[in-house]
Amino acid sequence: MQSLDYFDPHFDTPEVAPAASSDAVQADAKQKREFNKLQKRLRREVGNAIIDYQMINEGDRVMVCLSGGKDSYTMLEILRNLQRNAPVNFSLVAVNLDQKQPGFPEHVLPAYLDKQGVEYHIVERDTYSVVKEKTPEGKTTCALCSRLRRGSLYGFAEEIGANKIALGHHREDILETLFLNMFFGGNLKAMPPKLLSDDGKNIVIRPLAYCKEADVAEFSRLMEFPIIPCNLCGSQPNMQRQVVKEMLAEWDKKFPGRLESMFKAVTNVSPSQLADRNLFDFEGLEAKQAELLAGRIQAFNVS
Repeated sequence: MQSLDYFDPHFDTPEVAPAASSDAVQADAKQKREFNKLQKRLRREVGNAIIDYQMINEGDRVMVCLSGGKDSYTMLEILRNLQRNAPVNFSLVAVNLDQKQPGFPEHVLPAYLDKQGVEYHIVERDTYSVVKEKTPEGKTTCALCSRLRRGSLYGFAEEIGANKIALGHHREDILETLFLNMFFGGNLKAMPPKLLSDDGKNIVIRPLAYCKEADVAEFSRLMEFPIIPCNLCGSQPNMQRQVVKEMLAEWDKKFPGRLESMFKAVTNVSPSQLADRNLFDFEGLEAKQAELLAGRIQAFNVS
């Protein structure tokens, strides 16, 4: 995507100057200013992520995975905003996977999307029963649930001709995954902003990769999105992700700027300073040393 300004100054909600000096009017004007700043920040961060990782290009059909949570609602709204002013043409289609969880309010998302005039599909797959049947007592359901959900969404993207799949993971999601893999998987990996699926058929993008969870939560609150809680995994005991989330939140509170620095580290990797033999040729260092020394000797002799 071209490195052009994603922001149309005429699009932002105009700041309304108070007509009187009453506290209520001043408070309302302040709230509008704060909302404008928040929306502009999210648009800028999503736009920058799209540009940095070439997430969306001319003619793309982007399937926006909408769970009914704050992150996916925010992602859809910001992408719709950017779509109006982007330097390339692309289409959006919202897709919700109805996993047949007991008590799932099936009417909420269709009612919201109809009101917004958004193209959408509701995909019905009873993955809930499979997850509950296959997951041992006391174990978390996340791994199997996400695998089944991912497979269903990947397949449906092909059916509707979507060449990009947008997921609503934000900055903290990426950092949490980094630490979960380090602590429990022995891997130094997180969630990339852009990913090619193993079968090569789908490209997954994470437009909220640069966005803070607190900003996403506040935007969702102010927009009054009809949030649908996940009763499959959200309240599970023994969730290591929740432990890591609390650890990061504590760090952010005690050491402002630490999460920003940590996320920057994810984008600024030096393979030669780690120990992965597949990423760096440690065995070839002697040969490289000999080559460099030979070059210096030749340069010395020529001079």
